[in-house]
Amino acid sequence: MKILAVIMARGGSKGLPGKNIKPMLGKPLIAYIIEEAKKSKYIERVILSTDDDAIAGVGKQYGTEVLFKRPAELASDTATELPVVQHALKWLEDNDGYKPDIIVRLVPTSPLSKAEYIDKGIKLMLDNPDAEGVRSVVKSPSHPLKCWRLEGDNLISFIPKEVYGFKEPYIMPRQVLPKAFVNNGAVDVLKYDTIMNKNSWLGDKIYGFEMPEENSVNIDNEFDFMMAKRILKREHET
Repeated sequence: MKILAVIMARGGSKGLPGKNIKPMLGKPLIAYIIEEAKKSKYIERVILSTDDDAIAGVGKQYGTEVLFKRPAELASDTATELPVVQHALKWLEDNDGYKPDIIVRLVPTSPLSKAEYIDKGIKLMLDNPDAEGVRSVVKSPSHPLKCWRLEGDNLISFIPKEVYGFKEPYIMPRQVLPKAFVNNGAVDVLKYDTIMNKNSWLGDKIYGFEMPEENSVNIDNEFDFMMAKRILKREHET
């Protein structure tokens, strides 16, 4: 079973310019996820997909394979992850004769995603042959049954009461509502066939696993960066 990690790190960032290699506690941000990927019990190769020469240089320094430069059209603000990974897999097959069975998508902006969570996602895929994709999630900060939509000035429950049978879920304690989760952006475990042959990211049969809130910080701005830095500093002090 060939298992490949693809770390995705483009150069452009409007929320926090240069964030992927911004120093955090003496190391560039991307170093944290590289180190955790290399600790995995399952991953045999770690490659970096980037359009940025500075990020590529840091990636090489910390031990990733930097085999190609990501095309500019796959590094825009509107580019999605599927064609980026498809590009990496096609390059590997055409130039290296390498075709992985499982691909783990990781990002520098989740520096608190530890090897144990990466391996948990991989094991979930390995233990469930019907899985086409596996995704890490965290408890939703806002419960969807408490969300609204506006029709003119009228507030309408976003999820009709017929779906779950709760008359007024917006005044009910969270503890009595079904647990709700959101994608935390940390770990996606994918199958080659799902990506390349079905042209899908997670496919139809998707498994998930929960990560703690403090390990689910996804850095998009300066506040997120400081939050992750504080948690990492606390880890190093204990």
